[in-house]
Amino acid sequence: MGHVQKRLASTAAKLAHVSVSTLKQFPPKEAVVTRASKRSSQEPSFFHAETWGAIQPPPPTALTAFAHRIGVASIISTPDIIQQACTHPSILSLYDQFRPSDPRPAVNGNLESLGNSLLGLFATEFVNSTYPHLPTRVMKAAVSAYVGPTTCANIAREMGASPLIRWHRLPNTPTRRALLHSDAMASVPRALTALVYQHRSLPSARKFAHKFFLSREVDLRNMIKFRDPKSALSQTVAKFGRERPISRLLKETGRFSNSPIFVVGIYSGADKLGEGFGSSLKMAEFRAAEDSLLRLYLTRTPPHEVQLPTSTFPDGFGDVFTNKGQEGDYVPGVMGDSEVLYASAERTGLRIPGARSALEDREEGTVEL
Repeated sequence: MGHVQKRLASTAAKLAHVSVSTLKQFPPKEAVVTRASKRSSQEPSFFHAETWGAIQPPPPTALTAFAHRIGVASIISTPDIIQQACTHPSILSLYDQFRPSDPRPAVNGNLESLGNSLLGLFATEFVNSTYPHLPTRVMKAAVSAYVGPTTCANIAREMGASPLIRWHRLPNTPTRRALLHSDAMASVPRALTALVYQHRSLPSARKFAHKFFLSREVDLRNMIKFRDPKSALSQTVAKFGRERPISRLLKETGRFSNSPIFVVGIYSGADKLGEGFGSSLKMAEFRAAEDSLLRLYLTRTPPHEVQLPTSTFPDGFGDVFTNKGQEGDYVPGVMGDSEVLYASAERTGLRIPGARSALEDREEGTVEL
């Protein structure tokens, strides 16, 4: 192998993330320009290393190591199945163009759809059981934060799926948005969740989701913003049949200086609902009302008391339709009142000019109530 071929081999191996030693023949015939091809009237076909590398399958040893690294080797022992989970459907266009005579590889399109539904189920029941009073729009934003596309892509990188992913970038069209690398990476954890469900059971898939997704801490406090927390608190207190909230000045310092600090508490009868501070009484009262609402809607169930509805499915091998194992115990928790009446449940659904949509707020991780 000459110097040019060695350089081509090293470049292609870096782009493809595959070992050259696993290839039957390198360089491929389309990368070699012979004298006969120069003399022919046909235009020469130029060799594109990135496209060639995307078509090459990863070595079986890398797939086996990946399965052991993420803890599914005892469930999925065949490298071909792991390879399917790491193959995005966009790669089929390259096969149709450059290898039309070869059999098309198995892709993770159906597995991704099934895994996405399972992750949405697991995340929704977990968030709803852990935070029973969380507003619906905030719960949807929390589910996206736990198992959304960005989170799935980051978890795939942490798993080490970047060298194994096979995909092809697709441009933006009027009927389809562009396919980026993060979109292809997000399909891998979803497909793996579906494979665990198919080869083991629903409880095993739930354990897999809790291990990689739901065990992370998500800051839900920053997802809730109130336009007028005082009015929202008045509506909420009236909804629960409590006394009207009253603000009281608890502490102050430097009233006549250029940097005063006021501490205000909000009470409903003898119960203190929240507390806030600020450089003015209005700011402190605003923060106290916001703190009172957050204390209610972010009330968290202790982890040992969280009951998940999917625990009722049998804990045996097989899908939910054929599994004949023993069912788990489930005690439903108390249903929380999960809506803020002010500016939410009892308002019209018409869009106010200049107002942001819930989807825009959810994409930024903030839902305004």
